[in-house]
This record gives sequence, C-alpha cells and structure tokens, in this order.
Amino acid sequence: MSQEMIEVQHVFKSVTDATGTLTILRDIDFSLRKGETAAIVGASGSGKSTLLSIIAGLDTPSSGTVRIDGEDLFARDEDQRAALRAQKLGFVFQSFQLLGNLTALENVMLPLELSGRRDARATATAMLQRVGLQERLGHYPKVLSGGEQQRVALARAFVVKPAVLLADEPTGSLDFATGEKVMELMFELNREQGTTLVLVTHDRAIAQRCERRITIEEGRVVVRD
Repeated sequence: MSQEMIEVQHVFKSVTDATGTLTILRDIDFSLRKGETAAIVGASGSGKSTLLSIIAGLDTPSSGTVRIDGEDLFARDEDQRAALRAQKLGFVFQSFQLLGNLTALENVMLPLELSGRRDARATATAMLQRVGLQERLGHYPKVLSGGEQQRVALARAFVVKPAVLLADEPTGSLDFATGEKVMELMFELNREQGTTLVLVTHDRAIAQRCERRITIEEGRVVVRD
C-alpha cells in the first residue's frame, strides 16, 4: 500500500449559474503522507474550504482525482463515499457542529455507536477525560463554553482514531488563548494517533506549526512548502 494517505491530482471545480461559469479550483495537485500535518492557507474566497470538502468527498470536483489511503473517492457512489468517511475520516468545524439534544458524552459516543462499537460509552468517556472534560460528561452543548464545545468536537473526531482529520478554521470562533489551548490539544492527539491532519486556517501562526503549508490564490496552488 502506498505511504501517501491523501493524493489530490489535477482537481478542477467550476459552478455555473445564470451569470455564467465560475472556476473555484484550478488544477490542484499535491499529496500528503501518513501522519503528515498540512495547513491550507489563502485569502477568503480563494477556494480553501471547497478543496477541503472535496478531499472529504462531501463535494465533487468537475474533474480530477482524490485518493484517500489509495481509495479513489469519486470512483465510488455517495453511499460508498459515506462509508469511507465513517471508516477513515474525522472532522472539526469552526461552528463545532455538536448535536444540541445530546450530552457531551452522547455526542462523542455517536460515531462509535454508528460503527457498531459495543464499548462506545467507556471509549467516549476515556476520550473526554483525555481532553479534560471529565466533569462535563452529562452537560449539553448550550451550557458549555466555546472552548469546551470545541474540545468535545475534538474528542468526537479522534475517538474513532481516523486515518485523516480535516479541520476547517477550528479556532475561528474562539478567543486567542482558548484557541491556543485547543490547537495544542489537536496537535497532541494527532501525534499520539499518527493521524494525517489537514487544516484550513487564516492564522499564520497555526499554519507554521504544520509540517506543510499549501497556499491557494484564486483557486490555484501557488506555494507548497
């Protein structure tokens, strides 16, 4: 099996409406090895979040190929892509995306239960302890601070030990100090599990902590370092 965990090959994305055709991504091409960390950076509207959605198989490219651990995402139908996401991918969003009617523990248990794990409660409890929320297991998102909600989201993402973690502006809704703590935790969990981490960020300091930086301008990769 290839050591490349993510391979993005000649990806284009265009959308057409009454005003014409807009090209969002132009010939995006890069790969990331297992366990590597990468930041996708660029101005608002440059195509960063669209690229992340395509890597996740949540959006489809107009042309090009994306492989996750050697699997061609877009050779699969939607149900098969969803199965691959459940098996290999974790997600962290700026807006946390927690389910408001579930407690912190239930939010973290959910992906384990969906995959049929019988040890969901014990495993989720241990992960919430790992992120420092052992006193918040029974709390609902509405009574948690932003930083606590993002730590629940991290626990939910990492509890299934994904091969790839995709994070879209994970500190965008947090103050600086809280964001720093959340990012430190994310990188710690990433090192512990050997996950391939791809994050979209406007924050150059966060980007500098990654091994790779992929800079996008007007839909093109202009710098890989």
